[in-house]
Amino acid sequence: MRFYPKLFSTLKNYTKEQFYSDLMAGVIVGIVALPLAIAFGIASGVSPEKGLFTAIIAGFIISFFGGSKVQIGGPTGAFIVIVYGIVQEFGVVGLAIATMIAGVMLIAMGLLKLGSVIKFIPYPVIVGFTSGIALTIFTTQIKDLFGLTTGELPGDFIHKWIIYGKYIQTFNPWAVGVGLLSILIIALTPKISKKIPGSLIAIVVMTAIVYVLREKFGITGIETIGDRFTIDPSLPKADAPTIDFNAIRLLLPTAFTIAMLGAIESLLSATVADGVIGDKHNSNTELIAQGIANVITPIFGGIPATGAIARTMTNINNGGKTPVAGIIHSVVLLLIMLFLGGLTKHIPMACLAGVLIIVSYNMSEWRTFKALMKSPKSDVAVLLTTFGLTVIFDLTIAIEVGLLLAVVLFIRRISESSNISLFKNEVDEADYIEGAVDSERLNVPKGVEVYEIEGPFFFGVANKFEETMKQIGDKPRVRIIRMRKVPFIDSTGSHNLENLIKLAKKDKTQILLSGVNENVRKVLVNVGIENLLGAENICSNINEAITRADYLISQNKERK
Repeated sequence: MRFYPKLFSTLKNYTKEQFYSDLMAGVIVGIVALPLAIAFGIASGVSPEKGLFTAIIAGFIISFFGGSKVQIGGPTGAFIVIVYGIVQEFGVVGLAIATMIAGVMLIAMGLLKLGSVIKFIPYPVIVGFTSGIALTIFTTQIKDLFGLTTGELPGDFIHKWIIYGKYIQTFNPWAVGVGLLSILIIALTPKISKKIPGSLIAIVVMTAIVYVLREKFGITGIETIGDRFTIDPSLPKADAPTIDFNAIRLLLPTAFTIAMLGAIESLLSATVADGVIGDKHNSNTELIAQGIANVITPIFGGIPATGAIARTMTNINNGGKTPVAGIIHSVVLLLIMLFLGGLTKHIPMACLAGVLIIVSYNMSEWRTFKALMKSPKSDVAVLLTTFGLTVIFDLTIAIEVGLLLAVVLFIRRISESSNISLFKNEVDEADYIEGAVDSERLNVPKGVEVYEIEGPFFFGVANKFEETMKQIGDKPRVRIIRMRKVPFIDSTGSHNLENLIKLAKKDKTQILLSGVNENVRKVLVNVGIENLLGAENICSNINEAITRADYLISQNKERK
């Protein structure tokens, strides 16, 4: 799992045919990325060229250093909400610092080999915050779609809609027409051609129409990018922000959210791509590449970047074979920015709103959301909690609470599935085989109790076991604790077991452990339980434990 970018391995046997495929895919993906980069930049609360800088610089770095053959990196819709909030609260400098801290976190995740762990984040959490982000993006675009003159909008979801209701009479019919026509073009384009991006066609067509309306017919009510922003199409200059301890302390929670969101989205995108091309990406190398991109890009004015599922799939569908396609996509974007960047000022804001509304619809995963509502109540609770917190509060709280709730419910589910049984007369001899019905029974000697723990002996079950022992309240001569179905034990479980052994000694009850696996035994040795109990009292199977119990009882009788 060492850091080894896919680019280096693919170039070893690189062919002309692969280059031509990568060239075509890279050009098409670069064109597709253009309107999205501009739209994501503006929606995030920064100038449009910053979205382009991110797509160019981060896209190049992620393709060059990444662990996937076909991953395309850049700004994505998922970051719009969080980036906008950071810019409003901490400014562009705060955003740069938070993004760089997040980049360091991503590199650390990769070096610590956490790539495979991150992919196990509960699906309801992912769908919950993705759907919540989609609704929030849709909400932010209402002003531009209808051309409302509301002034500066509040940051929270509910107050935005209150303002929209108050200013709905200020809507501009020209803006509404441009926005709705843009949505219609984007929606219908795939039915005509799946290779030509609908967002690009919508922007070209609507920009031309609005230009004619403004220049030839004097209709000036349709706002364009140039009316709101001064666009600088030149190369970005390096300007690293000053980072001090107070800035790190203040922005650390936000940076963590950026890092987690970037890791989740990039690894999900890479996993989806693997299924299509029949390859396997290196999760840890991918995280390191994402981290490098997010450390370097803010120095040149960029915003957070990650793997983009839509652009990655466009790359695959158009023949992209290696990371060279992603590098070409960055070069294409750079050339467009340098030579055609000045034309972007004519793009109507209502058209970009239409593009982002389609993005939010595709992100919403409403069919998946609807299907998950039929899942167990715990999953529904995680889904709705994450969704609600994302919409009403912010993504930082949503991810933290969503993950915490998922963990708590998981622990509860595992605890409920763990079982503690008591045997006083007979006990099953056979090793555990799922579905076994016939097995030899062993007689349990008088004065001996056998307890069997099924499932992990962790803090959720340890207390349950201790309570069971207290409720029974018996004081047998020998108590056998059968642990053949215990895959692991944590510190709470070992602590409770230690207390049980000490209390048993006071009651003159001997504890025997049976069927302890190698991993559990290592823990018992490390925490000193083996020394406390005696190695001879940790038996490999129930037969040995019953024999040992017989011996201890007979020894006790002889002493009497």
